[in-house]
This record gives sequence, C-alpha cells and structure tokens, in this order.
Amino acid sequence: MATVELRFSALPEHVRTARLVAAAVARRAGVDEAVLDEVRLAVGEACTRAVGLHQHGGISAPVRVLLIEEEKQFSIEVGDEAPHAPVRARSAGEVLGDAETETEEDEMGLAVISGLVDDVEVSAGESGGSIRMRWPTTPPAALFT
Repeated sequence: MATVELRFSALPEHVRTARLVAAAVARRAGVDEAVLDEVRLAVGEACTRAVGLHQHGGISAPVRVLLIEEEKQFSIEVGDEAPHAPVRARSAGEVLGDAETETEEDEMGLAVISGLVDDVEVSAGESGGSIRMRWPTTPPAALFT
C-alpha cells in the first residue's frame, strides 16, 4: 500500500495544487482516465470545504490530504480539524443565520462530492472531520506478453 500525504495551509490558492497532485497520483495508481476529471473536482470540493471550515473557525492547523493506493482501489481522504456540531432541523420559511447559511453551503458541497464519487464516507466530530473517497483501479498492463 503506497501513501502520499499532503498538508497545506488553509488558503484557497493551495486547493489547485492539491487537485493537481491528486490527479497525478490517481493516474499513476491506475484510476481510469475518464474518471480523472471527477477525481480533480471532488478533491477540489473537499479541500475547499476544509479550507473554509479552518478559516471560519480560526484554525491554523494545515488541511491534510492522504492519497492511498491499495490493491484494486485508490482512496483520497481530506481531513480538517474544525469542530463539527450536529445539524439542527429547520422549519419551512425559517430565516437562516450566518452559521446556518454555512451549514447549508457545507451540505451543498457534500452533495456535489456525492454526485461525483460513488464511494464516499463522511465523518465528523468535535476534533475535526474527514471525507474519504474511493475509486476502482485497473492493474497496469503487463510489459511483456
């Protein structure tokens, strides 16, 4: 199992670098070329979400991205250190406060990721959260047949 770990300051300009690294490692791991755009978009969305959570929470810790090549699958885990509170139900027509607007934007980002990636796990707690995304890989073609 090969792992690449990327940590970056919670600044929007670093998201592009994370996307490029993720796509390069995914390609090397054997993720289908037709899926690489989805990998880039999903990683960009997850990293943008983590950066926003860090900036809003005043967290100076870096955003972490793990790129994991396993047998027959490639995983990317984007982690943040922002405390996550349970989502409160709202009634129809209720005016949203700033925190609730952020929660709605966060839910929208998770919906986008879920639309791009078939295998997604989201975990969150008081010490931070993570989004783990998985794609199947194809074994490299034999050099000599």
